[in-house]
Amino acid sequence: MPVRAVLALSATLATLPAGHAAGTAEAPVRVVSMNLCADELVLRLADRDQVLAVTYLARDPRGSTVATAAAGIPVTRGLTEEVVALRPDLVIAGAFTTRATVGRLKRVGSPVLELGIPADLDGVRAQIRQVAGALGHPERGEALVADLDARLAAVTPATRPLRALVLRPNAFTVAPGGLGDALIRAAGLVNVAAEIGRDRFGQVPLEAAALANADLVVVDEGAPGLPSLADTLLHHPIFRALAREGRTVSIPNRFWTCPGPQVAEVVARLAAAANARVPRP
Repeated sequence: MPVRAVLALSATLATLPAGHAAGTAEAPVRVVSMNLCADELVLRLADRDQVLAVTYLARDPRGSTVATAAAGIPVTRGLTEEVVALRPDLVIAGAFTTRATVGRLKRVGSPVLELGIPADLDGVRAQIRQVAGALGHPERGEALVADLDARLAAVTPATRPLRALVLRPNAFTVAPGGLGDALIRAAGLVNVAAEIGRDRFGQVPLEAAALANADLVVVDEGAPGLPSLADTLLHHPIFRALAREGRTVSIPNRFWTCPGPQVAEVVARLAAAANARVPRP
């Protein structure tokens, strides 16, 4: 960004409302979300007139669980100029996205809440409460946590500790120690990724996936009529055979992507698939 533009931007940012500055109890009234996971929590917890903008991803039902709620709300692509023009008094961002914009906003003292990636269900609960508190609606956070817990309590965990292997597009899997792994374990299953090889990007070689002999192979639920090269592995004869044996289960990626009450749907579907699985002789 040119020096003059940076100076002008800094001057503009310095005039942003300070209603949600550190130490101020007043709830923010002008909120911008800059991350899909932030979008999902903001749209569930904030008053609609609090939300100035969400990301363009929030409106896409293929990856968003709040596409209906996002309809009619302005969207941004996380550009600094877009955010500044809205004059927010709270920006909620992800710890690993739109880093240039977040850096500029923080450097001039704009109030930014950065959300990390929870590693387990307790982390999901904590993040819901964190966002609800920042928005001035802690009671809604407690209600959302209660909804999550009720949905989890309604799940009947797998009666047998079947071995599950998640194969996402381009053969990415769910590594041990993250939220996806916690959801697999909450369903009463064993995450095969803990015992087979992965490269440094988290991808599983075809040979390792085939030799793992998983009881369940968990894949993304793709959109009909929209084939992708990223799903080529799943069309290999080995995995076609697993599908014929009833050893695959499809779960929409949007249920895995972000922390929120929707993660209970992952646990429920995994457990149901495991309990429906006929034991191998």
